Amino acid sequence: MPGDKFPLMDLKHGLRFPGESLGYRAARDKLLSEEIELRRHLERVAAHRRALPPGGKADDYLFDSEDGPARLSQLFEPGKQSLVTYNWMFGPERKESCPSCAAFLDALDAAAPHVMQRVNLVVIARSPIERLAAFKHHRGWRHLDLMSSGGNSFNADYFALTPDGMENPMLNVFHRDGNVVRHFWGSEMFYAPTDPGLHPRHNGTLDLFWNVFDLTPEGRGTDGLPRLTY
Repeated sequence: MPGDKFPLMDLKHGLRFPGESLGYRAARDKLLSEEIELRRHLERVAAHRRALPPGGKADDYLFDSEDGPARLSQLFEPGKQSLVTYNWMFGPERKESCPSCAAFLDALDAAAPHVMQRVNLVVIARSPIERLAAFKHHRGWRHLDLMSSGGNSFNADYFALTPDGMENPMLNVFHRDGNVVRHFWGSEMFYAPTDPGLHPRHNGTLDLFWNVFDLTPEGRGTDGLPRLTY
């Protein structure tokens, strides 16, 4: 499989930051080798993901969009065979949006015009479409396509709603082959066992909020969850 083997690299790139010590450079080079291996491992995982066999055929769910009713099959624009969906935790029983979802969608809204050059992208929540659109306007989102799933079983079927009514922020990808839409991938690491002290990180490579903290001495911390306002 592509990406399984890589040549060894010479880490001596010659770069030195102002005032750095020899000890800092030695530690930084050791870390750099780990960062390179992480890059290689991420590509290995991505290659395994791309090689998944066809998933289960999806029902042609009926959603409410800002432009009216829309079937799952209608969310695929011509020339784009993949559809990325994000389940926003903003069901009708919630007084307000999940703050972490809102922070994630703030960043995704900015990236959406670039993403949608190649794939289809929608955000799905269980509240009525009018409520979703009002929050979108209040938040200043300009590019996200919102879908209400309040009238169908999409959330429950794709693990964004548990049997006891708990919402989860699942990412799911669908692929269209001719007239058939199949599930391709879901962020089911959300449900997998986690290591002590770690969040599931099922969408960790996409979450700008947390990844910025990983670059700092303070790290992610334990009490730095996003809020709707500051």
